[in-house]
Amino acid sequence: MEQTYQYAWIIPLLPLMVPMLIGVGLLLFPTATKNLRRMWAFQSILLLSIVMIFSINLSIEQINRSSIYQYLWSWTINNDFSLEFGYLIDPLTSIMSILITTVGIMVLIYSDNYMSHDQGYLRFFAYMSFFSTSMLGLVTSSNLIQIYIFWELVGMCSYLLIGFWFARPAAANACQKAFVTNRLGDFGLLLGILGFYWITGSFEFRDLFEIFKNLISKNEVNLIFATLCAVLLFTGAIAKSAQFPLHVWLPDAMEGPTPISALIHAATMVAAGIFLVARLLPLFIVIPYIMNFIALIGIITVFLGATLALAQKDIKRGLAYSTMSQLGYMMLALGMGSYRNALFHLITHAYSKALLFLGSGSVIHSMETIVGYSPDKSQNMVLMGGLTKHVPITKTSFLLGTLSLSGIPPLACFWSKDEILNDSWLYSPIFAIIAWSTAGLTAFYMFRIYLLTFEGHLNVHFQNYSGKQNTLSYSLSLWGKRGSKKINKNFRLNNNENASFFSQKIYKSDENVRSIRGPFISIAQFKNKKTYSYPYESDNTMLLPLIILGLFTLFVGCLGISFNQERVDILTKWLVPSINLLNQESENSMGWYEFFKNASFSVSIAYFGIFTASFLYKPIYSSLQNFNLINSFVKRGPKRILLDKILNGIYDWSYNRAYIDSFYKKFLTEGVRGLAELTHFFDRRVIDGITNSVGVISFFVGEGIKYLGGGRISSYLFLYFFSVSTFFFISFFILR
Repeated sequence: MEQTYQYAWIIPLLPLMVPMLIGVGLLLFPTATKNLRRMWAFQSILLLSIVMIFSINLSIEQINRSSIYQYLWSWTINNDFSLEFGYLIDPLTSIMSILITTVGIMVLIYSDNYMSHDQGYLRFFAYMSFFSTSMLGLVTSSNLIQIYIFWELVGMCSYLLIGFWFARPAAANACQKAFVTNRLGDFGLLLGILGFYWITGSFEFRDLFEIFKNLISKNEVNLIFATLCAVLLFTGAIAKSAQFPLHVWLPDAMEGPTPISALIHAATMVAAGIFLVARLLPLFIVIPYIMNFIALIGIITVFLGATLALAQKDIKRGLAYSTMSQLGYMMLALGMGSYRNALFHLITHAYSKALLFLGSGSVIHSMETIVGYSPDKSQNMVLMGGLTKHVPITKTSFLLGTLSLSGIPPLACFWSKDEILNDSWLYSPIFAIIAWSTAGLTAFYMFRIYLLTFEGHLNVHFQNYSGKQNTLSYSLSLWGKRGSKKINKNFRLNNNENASFFSQKIYKSDENVRSIRGPFISIAQFKNKKTYSYPYESDNTMLLPLIILGLFTLFVGCLGISFNQERVDILTKWLVPSINLLNQESENSMGWYEFFKNASFSVSIAYFGIFTASFLYKPIYSSLQNFNLINSFVKRGPKRILLDKILNGIYDWSYNRAYIDSFYKKFLTEGVRGLAELTHFFDRRVIDGITNSVGVISFFVGEGIKYLGGGRISSYLFLYFFSVSTFFFISFFILR
């Protein structure tokens, strides 16, 4: 057993071999490395699979023996200061390593086809492998200094991945925004680490927890200073996990390729903040008010993320705000002390959200090839619809993720979210009302995304490749050959109109028609993408991860279900060492009758959100009739005007991101820029002006004096005696 733990250092180091080998290959054998570039994808998947198997083995040992293992070696020893590096293997580490590796493998398999046409294919896999190394190093760290080093490496990798297409101004701005925003949190994290070292004299977790707990119990520490240091530590988690108010970088991070979005928003970067709070929870739990502060930030983020997702048109941006809201649930659970439920929701959300993001990537991949859909329009849900017949596997997998995130049993997120909602009633009724209402909003906006994307008919309102603003076209190729028809700007299709793209006539397939059937592992042709006349299903290498993640979404919730007479589930048994460290009792699972009684309310709220979304958005033409039905009930008048103002206000609030980005731009970005300009003016006009004035005055004085000097001593003596006489004469009259 201990011999197995001794080789745990391979967990972060194995994925590091890929970027190192790619770098050496590009330096020594650039042509061969580029020609054999798909070999690096295979190596990335293989090495990460080895790490996954090793992590699963360690997890099984921990479940059976409930053990924690730590291995340290000295790095720096100087008088009384000693810094040790090593790795810590406990339930939290094993959970995070399994999440990172399993989701990472699915993303790498998916990326092999998704990025096959991109010129930065090698760079992409080098970044991805280095990102996996950084995250695995972070979760296996044994002290705060080691965590901070890998924390910064994760931030650097996220900067590179978000700005992968750095030639696009939007991507360049997004990666800079993410980098700067996270620097604020990272600076707070560094100050918090130094503050707790000043209090306890240790960076190691076990020593830090024990020493600080003893100091608190003996009242030998300044609580105000300790609380400030704890808040600074938590600031790092706020930024990394996109909690309010440092959440603004998350939706803009969608400018990177979709596999990167899946990796960052599922089980890696944004989960790092949750991991940090979970790791330091024994420290936070003994400080008064800090747990309440964590719960407050969590509940604000829960509600804010859900409301901002309501009116988003970009499919990835809507999922990003969904991630923000779900991370808020995890932070709320940690603030309430529900350690087990927070990690349970972290697990279930990771697989569900990875499934949704990869599914959205499959949709975007299909939409980009339709004649008339430019790449910048392919993520707009308003321009989608009617994809069910064309991408059935993607649609089914996306529906599974949507149902899971909405909290519909028996899918994964239902089990974890329901336990958090039940705990919120015991913690605070106000928090519980917000959390339960947000559960209904989650079901609403998730099914809004699903219905706008897959149901109804393919929306005809989009621009063609000519770029003309007033020319609208639609493809005739949903059931036949390509074609387009100019239509009026205010065109609206009626149900009884015999439009040509609803024709049942069968045309002979041309060279642009792509067969859905193909080899299970297809070799991509590294050429320019062709454009097709209709949406089509993705390749098998992109569908395989969707199917596997769909299975995870179906069955991973079983970790929190008790199947034995002791009513202890696998996850609780797995977390026994960490729960004992928190001095909490391992609560047995409730009975089935009590569970279903508590779950019925949350499921009812979720179904209400689904029904509301279906009433408004399925299909698009029925929604117009539904709005007319609403108009018939609410006639024009003061009530109707008030209702319109409320609805428009909610829409503007959501679509404009609650005006938080505008506030930051107005008062922070422009304020700092104005201060910089003022400082620049003061430096040039005042500081440099004084220096330049001294030089100019010296120049003119010198120019004037040089004409007084003629080289004759008699003239100098006359000037000297004249000046002295004048001085004494003036002094005589003044003193008189």
